[in-house]
Amino acid sequence: MIEFHPKYIIDRNQNKQSVILSIREWKQIMAVMEELDDIESYDSAKKVEEEVIPFEQAMLEIDSSL
Repeated sequence: MIEFHPKYIIDRNQNKQSVILSIREWKQIMAVMEELDDIESYDSAKKVEEEVIPFEQAMLEIDSSL
């Protein structure tokens, strides 16, 4: 579990306007977001009902079209 220690920038009315995180915390957030994006892409690809071809065959087809 990621532990955060955010600092806030507030306006004159004490409303939070921005957040400040350490670089370490920011990098952890970005890593989690990238992983979630990968999962979402995988899930989307699995929903598409297209012909699946082996990687080797795909590479041969790409090479032959060059």
